[in-house]
Amino acid sequence: MKKAFLLATILFISVISTACINNFAVQELNNKAQDFMEKGDYASAIERLKSSVDLDGSIFETQYNLAVAYTKAEDYANAIKTYNDAIKLNPDFPDAYYSLAVCEENLAKDIIAGNVKVNDDDSIEKVELSDDEDIKEIKLSENSLKMLTTLLNNSISDYQIYLDKESSIDDRKYVEDKIKELQMLLAKNTVK
Repeated sequence: MKKAFLLATILFISVISTACINNFAVQELNNKAQDFMEKGDYASAIERLKSSVDLDGSIFETQYNLAVAYTKAEDYANAIKTYNDAIKLNPDFPDAYYSLAVCEENLAKDIIAGNVKVNDDDSIEKVELSDDEDIKEIKLSENSLKMLTTLLNNSISDYQIYLDKESSIDDRKYVEDKIKELQMLLAKNTVK
């Protein structure tokens, strides 16, 4: 009986120690990421935050900060995925919906402008144009139009959730106007 108790105690202590070490490592990675963000080194911040998420993906702040870093790096596809992961952890944080809506809107506008293309597997790829190329009119593929429809609908919905969750916001009129703008963009550019 003493051996079983001793074994259980050792196991418990090792679990607690591992959890403390992981929490310390997560905090260290997050602090380093914050330093990189302040310096505008978003790629390094993303790498630190991804490592932090790998250690413990259940921390809302880490997920949210990773999404912010992706947003600052204009990697909207990864930002959208990561904001959604953060919202699963804390669905009551209004700013996450606002930030998600902004990324969805920006990615939709990049598709319309021809800055990105949607591949057959729905992955997003930046389009590199040389200075001598002149784009007169962008013809969007069926996949691009479907993705555009989804992004605009989601952006409208997420802006509305933000308004619903944040009753005392100063920018209510701005967000309501943004929703109207996106509704017109949706009517003009989507699959019929």
